[in-house]
Amino acid sequence: MDIQQQAAGRAEELPGSELTHPFGEDWDVWKVRDKVFMLQTQVTGQELVTLKANPEGSVALRKAYENITPGYHMNKKHWISVAPASNITATLVDELVTESYLLVVEKLPRAIRPVDPDTFGQN
Repeated sequence: MDIQQQAAGRAEELPGSELTHPFGEDWDVWKVRDKVFMLQTQVTGQELVTLKANPEGSVALRKAYENITPGYHMNKKHWISVAPASNITATLVDELVTESYLLVVEKLPRAIRPVDPDTFGQN
């Protein structure tokens, strides 16, 4: 699995998401309503996907997965970086991208939220 392709595919499915390049072509920056929820780069020599995460969850993820580390060039408490590994599955990537997106959406004013973060994804 190409971790960046998987993450980008999930980001494209999320309402109101948009791909930007404010830091140049080496960085894919995904935003919702002008707020960043995902960054992708290979400037470190490996593919990295950097995502927002709640602080407690990010600690647990870093303990469970060697290839999930504090966010590269981001607030280490609120962001994680994910690198390819055999135990990093497509399902996990999709879940992490969705969680990052919802963490950003829930901080937006209700009037501009593209989805209700409390009910998004529920049937």
